[in-house]
Amino acid sequence: MIILVTGMPGSGKSKIVEEFERRGFPSVSMGDIVREETVKRGLELTKENVARVSIRLRQELGQNAIAKLAVEKVRELLKGSNVVVIDGVRSLDEVGTFRSAFPGEKIIIIAVHTPPRQRFERLRGRGREDDPKTWEDFEERDWKELKFGIGGVIAMADYMIVNDGPQKDYEKKVRETVELILTSNPGGA
Repeated sequence: MIILVTGMPGSGKSKIVEEFERRGFPSVSMGDIVREETVKRGLELTKENVARVSIRLRQELGQNAIAKLAVEKVRELLKGSNVVVIDGVRSLDEVGTFRSAFPGEKIIIIAVHTPPRQRFERLRGRGREDDPKTWEDFEERDWKELKFGIGGVIAMADYMIVNDGPQKDYEKKVRETVELILTSNPGGA
């Protein structure tokens, strides 16, 4: 079984990934793939460089470029686990890539929704070099995400978790959702 996690930046996707990892399931981060590719190309990890590499990869390999780069990592992880989590799926092209690459696997999409102001505050406190520092940068990044097609992935989600309250409430929702998925799909198939 492959779990695709989606949501706007700062929505809380990593908590879902962490819950699966806590239960022993491996993950692949789409964002890490872009950051790794940025470093491979000899560029400093800045939001501008990461964005440029993300666009360049899509120009070179198609709209599903990051998913294509993730497929081999996922294939390797599936050899040792019946569940693999993919963090940061951003387009229906990427979803289609995973469906085509793994036709025998059940694929489940989990989306997280968090109001923009809350996401902005989280991103400011997260400390990644490529995170927005101003509200204008934040809005610009959101528009780029939406242009990539993340809204379509969110709309197609099998599970939607709203993260708009206290952290402990969200963590409880995440635990319950992960438990529901794992018990509804024994053996990961």
